[in-house]
Amino acid sequence: MEYSSHSIFPLMISILLVTLGFLPPLAEARAFFVFGDSLVDSGNNNYLATTARADSYPYGIDYPTHRATGRFSNGLNIPDILSEQLGSESTLPYLSPELTGEKLLVGANFASAGIGILNDTGIQFINIIRIHAQLEFFRQYQQRVSALIGPDETERLVSEALVLMTLGGNDFVNNYYLVPFSARSRQFALPDYVVYLISEYRKILARLYELGARRVLVTGTGPLGCVPAEIALRGRNGECAAELQEAAALFNPQLEQMISELNNDIGSDVFISANAFKMHMDFISDPQAYGFVTSKVACCGQGPYNGIGLCTIASNLCPNRDVYAFWDAFHPSERANRFIVQQFMIGSNKYMNPMNLSTILALDSRALN
Repeated sequence: MEYSSHSIFPLMISILLVTLGFLPPLAEARAFFVFGDSLVDSGNNNYLATTARADSYPYGIDYPTHRATGRFSNGLNIPDILSEQLGSESTLPYLSPELTGEKLLVGANFASAGIGILNDTGIQFINIIRIHAQLEFFRQYQQRVSALIGPDETERLVSEALVLMTLGGNDFVNNYYLVPFSARSRQFALPDYVVYLISEYRKILARLYELGARRVLVTGTGPLGCVPAEIALRGRNGECAAELQEAAALFNPQLEQMISELNNDIGSDVFISANAFKMHMDFISDPQAYGFVTSKVACCGQGPYNGIGLCTIASNLCPNRDVYAFWDAFHPSERANRFIVQQFMIGSNKYMNPMNLSTILALDSRALN
């Protein structure tokens, strides 16, 4: 895999910091829990009667097994790459029959493609694990682990775990803007809809805190108007779709503000805001600087920008996924995901607020020693 100087330089800094002892080379084994949508789903929807699935070729073409796993990627997704950084194996989907015994102690992925902050988001996908059901599964998970290692150790495992929460994009793409004159767009003007989403999201994060999570990475939405699907559907002359960009521009600052207020109420930096919009825009606005030939055309798909319909065996398929920022009409390629995780790890507070993941790991490592 080729890397540009943009990717190598921060990597060298990170290696230097590890060498000098500023960062732990790998976090001590800690559990990892994932909640959210298709950007982070590792295969739960394979076990559900839903059309929101990625369980057939060419999904997984670059995965180690070269088989589709339910990840909406050509290879690894963001949770997989974060697990690499933690020095852990990937967390299994919660619905996987393999998630038993010792594997439970690694954590679990509760994410389900198609879901959003709101229960009516993704209704067209029928049977998906909505966020409140994901949190209920997390409660069940803790009961299962408690039977294995006892309630005190379970509480410690959860409180020391890293948690990733990725929500919000579908509330626009698969709800407000899904069809002209959607129910939510008739109910709310866009600014009021965003305020409503943020108030509902706060309840979700507060519930996650009640369930024992103490280190939570919360991603904002990416540049929704710049995915190939939206460029094909709503963009003018190959430009990002303005209305969806406006939605993201309203949502993300309010999410960061809400997270800051929630942390103040708790009295601790439990929730970390990850600026997914900026992480994506870096390589979308200057793809060549990151070794991509395009950030507009998906590797897999059909129609303008390969942005129409699903990625299937009948779709156009690029021969080299590493030079495409987008794998399909909505989801980044594995290589793009690696740039995103790099900013999770060592990004400035423009990307990670109030601190990046390397800082968190270093702080937590000292606290445990």
